[in-house]
Amino acid sequence: MVTIIDVARAAGVAPSTVSYVLNGKRPISADTRRQVEQCIRRLGYRPLNRRTATPRVRTNVLGLLAPGGSMPAMAEFVSAAMTAAGGREQDLLLLTHDSGLAGLRRAMSTAVADALIVLDAPGSDPMMPALMALDRPVVMVGTPDRSTNLACVDLDYGVAASRAAGHLVSLGHRAVAVLGSTRVQDAGACGYPRRFTRAFQAAAEKRGLRVRRQPCACSHEAVRHCLDELFAEDPAITGLVVESELVLAAVLQHLGRRVPTDVSVIAVCRDDVAERSPVRVTSVPVPAAQLGGLAVDMALRQFDNDEVPAVRLLTPALTIRESTAPTPVALSGTLC
Repeated sequence: MVTIIDVARAAGVAPSTVSYVLNGKRPISADTRRQVEQCIRRLGYRPLNRRTATPRVRTNVLGLLAPGGSMPAMAEFVSAAMTAAGGREQDLLLLTHDSGLAGLRRAMSTAVADALIVLDAPGSDPMMPALMALDRPVVMVGTPDRSTNLACVDLDYGVAASRAAGHLVSLGHRAVAVLGSTRVQDAGACGYPRRFTRAFQAAAEKRGLRVRRQPCACSHEAVRHCLDELFAEDPAITGLVVESELVLAAVLQHLGRRVPTDVSVIAVCRDDVAERSPVRVTSVPVPAAQLGGLAVDMALRQFDNDEVPAVRLLTPALTIRESTAPTPVALSGTLC
């Protein structure tokens, strides 16, 4: 018997897209609709009549597919998702990318989970075709770099980056550096800091702010070497954006310049990290807890056949603290 999954696989779309073509609940592009309809005819797919179809049995379990590792923001996300699920009388089944396709298929084929939440899976992830073919709701946390037609909750990097770049420009900064991780998994939950950096570079260039990205490992020795190299090659830098909270303490310790008198610092980090630094750091927070709760809500609403937005964006705030100030040049101009 041909299923909706077979049609979705043949058309290269998610099962939900096939469903939308059939029920008209969401606008679908003409090309996609034509492709799906051709596959339906070619495969001889016959949709089940909702009035006679057997209702899906609820297991009260949500699956959470997450990268391996022990990032603080990742733990905060998982904790928030567990709390949100528990508040809705749901259990959370944690799967890791290390379990691979076999583990994912084992968990989902036995109908042990009503829906799946996927944390930080790029569009190029080998699991993506399997995720798109699942016959139950999938919510992506973090926008994949390729279209998947899956529901997604993410952060509005453009707005946050624009605010950060605008803040530095308003203080008179004209040259800044982004100190980034050398490994994707160091960037934090949902890959958010790295994606923020890309948006920041674009926003800064529009404002005439010169930006240089300096990859750096997490050790104190590596951070010290990166900073020495950075300022030796470009002494005009007066602003620093720290991409990963894992290196923030080392940056402040080995900077060799006064913050914010000589160099202003903005970090992509959790609020508690920014607050307990020697100089309270201006930051773009990672709202991992809010993302976790929203992902659970979207997954359950999809299971109940409620309409959910294809992409739900949260707008992170720029919290201004003590680590950013006017450049020395801007201050001297004011005094004159």
